[in-house]
Amino acid sequence: MEGMASRRFVMEGRNTRTFAGRTWTESGHDLDFIFQRDEIPYGVEVKNMLRYMEREEFEIKIRLCEYLGLRPVFAVRMIPRTWIQELHARGGFGLIMEYQLYPYTHRELAKRVAKQLGLPVDAPRRLADRTMHRFEAFHRRVVNPEENSHRT
Repeated sequence: MEGMASRRFVMEGRNTRTFAGRTWTESGHDLDFIFQRDEIPYGVEVKNMLRYMEREEFEIKIRLCEYLGLRPVFAVRMIPRTWIQELHARGGFGLIMEYQLYPYTHRELAKRVAKQLGLPVDAPRRLADRTMHRFEAFHRRVVNPEENSHRT
């Protein structure tokens, strides 16, 4: 999540179910990351796989974020369009990745998998600027919602 830090998002937690004095106890689930910028906290769930995550987990993670007072963000390889719409309606964001990401140290393996199996995989040092730009644009809309309501 180096890309978040490079854009001045501060990590407030990792693999956690606690934020701002509240702890999620409804299930054994936690969030991969909690980031904050401009006093707006985000609960970030990363699903770096080629298939969809389970619908039940998607719903639980949104409720977890709502309970902790976080905006839900799913950084995923893919997600159904209806889930993106639901996420947006609940104040969240779907950060869709073009590739399944391997650690940078596994870049040679990623190249072989992409070439031999034709799968969308990569091993970048950090998230692409265009990916982070999409998240920053969402953040700006959260910070200044009145600016965006005038757009057509």
